Amino acid sequence: MEVTDSEASRQVRVRFVTKLPPPLKVSASSIAVPTNLTRMGLSEIVNLLLKNGDPEYELQPFDFLIDGELVRMSLEQFLMAKGISAEKVLEIEYIKAVAPRKQQEPCLHDDWVSAVDGSDSRFIFTGCYDSLGRIWRGDTLCTHILEGHNDAITSVSIIKSKDAGSSTLHLATASKDRTLRLWKLDTREQLDHTVKIRAFKILNGHAAGVQSVSSGPSGDMVCSGSWDGCVKLWKTNESDADDEMVSIKKRKIGTDSPFNEESQLEGSAFSTFVGHTQCVSAVLWPEDEIIYSASWDHSVRRWDAETGKDSWNMFCGKVLNCLDVGGEGSSLIAAGGSDPVLRIWDPRKPGTLAPIFQFSSHTSWISACKWHKSSWFHLVSASYDGKLMLWDLRTAWPLAVIDTHKDKVLCVDWWKGDSMISGGADSKLCISSGISIT
Repeated sequence: MEVTDSEASRQVRVRFVTKLPPPLKVSASSIAVPTNLTRMGLSEIVNLLLKNGDPEYELQPFDFLIDGELVRMSLEQFLMAKGISAEKVLEIEYIKAVAPRKQQEPCLHDDWVSAVDGSDSRFIFTGCYDSLGRIWRGDTLCTHILEGHNDAITSVSIIKSKDAGSSTLHLATASKDRTLRLWKLDTREQLDHTVKIRAFKILNGHAAGVQSVSSGPSGDMVCSGSWDGCVKLWKTNESDADDEMVSIKKRKIGTDSPFNEESQLEGSAFSTFVGHTQCVSAVLWPEDEIIYSASWDHSVRRWDAETGKDSWNMFCGKVLNCLDVGGEGSSLIAAGGSDPVLRIWDPRKPGTLAPIFQFSSHTSWISACKWHKSSWFHLVSASYDGKLMLWDLRTAWPLAVIDTHKDKVLCVDWWKGDSMISGGADSKLCISSGISIT
């Protein structure tokens, strides 16, 4: 867009304000700035003011809010679009720009990386189309390989622990082989090599491939969604009166010797929720009494975890691949599927099932979405277009577009609060870090 001399010379008086701590606060005095400035120019001004107050200050990028909305155009365009007068002093809030500052070396897998969980700051948990789960310590060393599934792993979940001091980590995996498996490992082990472990329990009962698994808040149960259209609940305890001991035939790798037989516990579903008419592609258990599910039947459902009744049912007209709950009051539902649009609903708003936000910068199906745990505004989406996009509800444009993958991105999560971890059809686990969300 070409800027004329008259536009370049037009000015507006602004006052910069911030909630950032004192070293990052500038004077509250108003100054005159050109109206053709974008956020980059505004960031330069704030950095200059901070540098003048502290010669040791290191420059950093900022974002800017006017009346609670992020500025994604020139001041002139913004004021015209919002009908704000340029005659009065304009109050502009500045915040740290939210974007990855570092791309770490990817962790390579032998096949598509289809699932990732970053809810434990010590580990990254991945699931792969080679039927194996993997635990990565830090971001480089694979310490554990979880073997036992005989088809692709589609979803993984670190099971929440009631005992914060426990050294035992419990895990769940879901697979196209129609089973879920429960695993445990001792986090006190300081391994400098990879060990293989087998599940302590197989959960059998779905009639088709299992697409998603989510831990309940208490850690006593997990829920699952399957191509059979059902949502099932399972107990995670290591032994139960209803469990059966089954024989598993296992051939020693690299040999032609006969199969050895091992015994493993097999658990059955505690409860089954019926209502979806096609694949249940995603499940989420954020609160004791509430379970959410998304399906290829175009619907999102909210279930009562105790009764199995669906208390909220929303049809969006698209096949759905993913969902997550977060935002204000952890009440907003984000979902994506068979078009490039990430949609967000607020079920607290009566009388309408229309999305309250729609983000449409992707160019292909959306495969995963995840809210940031400590922010009402931020979430990330992954797409078959090979990109991750970082969103802020205060603007319709992505804050950042990450294209470290060379093929479809299949899964994404947050890790340690300031990193995004993602897996894709390029067989890589990628880590984008240094994201400052305050």
